[in-house]
Formats: sequence, structure tokens, C-alpha cells
Amino acid sequence: MAGKVTSKGQVTIPLEIRDRLGIVPGTVVEFELHGEAMLVRKREGKAGRGGSLVARMRGTATAGLTTDEIMALTRR
Repeated sequence: MAGKVTSKGQVTIPLEIRDRLGIVPGTVVEFELHGEAMLVRKREGKAGRGGSLVARMRGTATAGLTTDEIMALTRR
């Protein structure tokens, strides 16, 4: 399969490859150089931006409230 690089350096990954690898919008891919060849692979097991934000915030709440108490506050 072939594709054309746009002026912005973008390439469309063919649908059958995206489907087979489970690549959806927001999926992070990695690029590796092997001599004159380039390998593009789906990054596994690493959180994207949203996941890393949640990971950084996890355990930082210090108010000592239960989930039910927090929910009650948001419903006022």
C-alpha cells in the first residue's frame, strides 16, 4: 500500500490497517528509523494526554470528603 505525504507531513493510514490494529482518532503512534526505512507502530500501554493528566491528579484530593459528600456538594 502506498500513500502521499501532504505539505504538512501528514499521511493517511489505510482503513484496513487502522481497523486491524485498532487505531482510532487519538491513538498515539511511535516512529522508528531502521536505515532507510521507517517503522510506525501503535504505542501500547502508555497513557495519552488525558490518561497522564488523570494519573498526575490521582490521590491529590485532600479535602477528606467521601464520594457521596462531593456529589452532594455538586448538586447544590
